[in-house]
Formats: sequence, structure tokens, C-alpha cells
Amino acid sequence: MRAVVLNGFGGLDVLEHTEIPKPLPRPGEVVIAIKAFGINHAEMHMRRGEWAEAAEVSGIECVGVVDSCPDGTFTVGEPVAALMGGLGRTINGSYAQYTRVRTANATRIIGDLPWSQLAALPETYATAWTCLFRNLQLEPGQLILIRGATSSLGRAAVKLAVDAGARVIGTTRNPGEHSESLTALGVERAEHEGPELAGRLPETKKVDAVLDLVGNSTILDSLDLLRRGGHACLAGWLGGLAPIPDFNPLARMASGVYLTFFGSFVFGTPGFPLADVPLAEIAERVRDGQLEAAPAHVFSFDDIREAHRLMETGEAGGKMVVVLD
Repeated sequence: MRAVVLNGFGGLDVLEHTEIPKPLPRPGEVVIAIKAFGINHAEMHMRRGEWAEAAEVSGIECVGVVDSCPDGTFTVGEPVAALMGGLGRTINGSYAQYTRVRTANATRIIGDLPWSQLAALPETYATAWTCLFRNLQLEPGQLILIRGATSSLGRAAVKLAVDAGARVIGTTRNPGEHSESLTALGVERAEHEGPELAGRLPETKKVDAVLDLVGNSTILDSLDLLRRGGHACLAGWLGGLAPIPDFNPLARMASGVYLTFFGSFVFGTPGFPLADVPLAEIAERVRDGQLEAAPAHVFSFDDIREAHRLMETGEAGGKMVVVLD
């Protein structure tokens, strides 16, 4: 089968098109004939050797049809989405014509949307939904600040939060360029992302929830924005992977607020079943026009290097997907 493998770690040239054997079915796993997959920052870090683990074939998510499933959890030919479960990290991932993943990391999904649109859903929407409605316990009417709102994950979170009846403020490094697009998604306004936002935001100490996708460089500032009893969720590292230096909770943590973390690598593990996420319902809402999930860029399988190049510029402006021929 065709695949893109990592020929070492480094720049775009380590992404190499080649032929490798098709994965064989195993009990408790499902083999998926891949139709499309999303491109994610995690795969960029894996390519560079900045992640703890990286499989020969990258790619942490996909959509496609069941090729085989020995235990009968899924029926051959039915459409599914898959993510995590070691994909692209400890087992070969989705940059290929076929992949194999544990059945706990796959879920049925409606098949009456274009594959390019379905591919925009699994990682971003499953993560955004879990952050908003499990970690942050978001409720209608609450005020949420989404830091890094113009990223693919940020945009999905904005759409879901607005759809749930929350009030949303979104941050971006380029408010002049992105304010209009965020307003179109339903935010009350766009704010300039940067240090010490808590000192500039009129709603400081009145914010119910913060979804922080910028990362360690801003999470302590995010805690300062919250009202007593408010929740912050750290779920992204758009600002880099460097740890918080000399963090002393006694001296720096805001009192009476909740700090949570979510990493999508836990999907499919005990306590975090993928079935907990209503991906099929989200796809139906997209189909019915209640949610919008059109990818910002669609690439062919031969253009994965170009997709990674655009991801590195930080100018993708939304979810990028690859559709197989």
C-alpha cells in the first residue's frame, strides 16, 4: 500500500512516499481503508523529533471505511472515524491507504458528507467537545475565553461553544486580520493574544471558563482571568513546548479556581471512551447546517509536504485535511 513514512527527523524532506505492507487484522482491532485524514501540529512535532514517541507512519486521526474487524465490533464497509490509540506515535498512523487501530479508538460516523468534511471532525471536534463539556463543564449563558481561537481546534471550540449558547471571546495574534472571521463564527469580539491579558481584559475576574490553547506561556495568566469557581483547561501549545519556569503554586496560583488539563492521547483508555464523544451527532449537525466544519485547505496525498509547510507558517487559518485518491 502507499504510505508516507518518516525517514528520520527534521524538515519537510523526511516525509517520504513509499510502499509498505498493508496491516493485517487482529482481534480487538479494526483495519480501516482510509479516505481522508486531518493534519495536526502533533505530527509536525513528531516529524521534528520533538515528541516523546513517533511511529514510522505519522498521522493521529482518519476517516474511512472498515476493511476488516475480526471481533465484529464494526461491519465491513461501514464508515468510521479513528483517532489516537497510539496512531502515529507507537503504531503506524493515518498517512497511508490503510491503518489498524484498537476498536476502542474508532467510532461509527455518518457517511453522507464529503470525506474532506468528515476528516475535519475527529481530532478537533472530539478534543474541543471534551474540553468544553467535560473539563470546563460549560453551560448556556456562561462567558468563555478561548485563547488561540483561530487554530483549527480553537475554531471548533468556538463553534461548539456558540452552538451551546455560551458567550465567547476569542484571542488571536493578528486581531486586525482575523477579527472578521472570528465574528463570523459567533464570538462577541476578538482580543489580541499576548502576555498579561488579565491586565487588559475588562471581564477579568468575571470569566466563567478559559480554554487555553496557547499553553504554558499563558496558562497562569488565564487563571487570573477567572471568577471564583471558574474553570481553566490547558489543551494546546501554540506558544511552544517550553515548561513553566520555577512554577510555585503557593506563590502564583489564583485561589478558588480550577485548573484542568486534557490531552487527546487518552481517547480510548479507561475513563475516556471515544464513544463518550457524540461525533456522529456532530456530523449530523454539520450535515443539517447547524454546525459548520468545512476545512480551510484540502490537499492530495502527494502534497503532504506542502500541508506541513503551511502548518509551520502558522497561516493555515483552520483545519487542513488530506484526501486520498
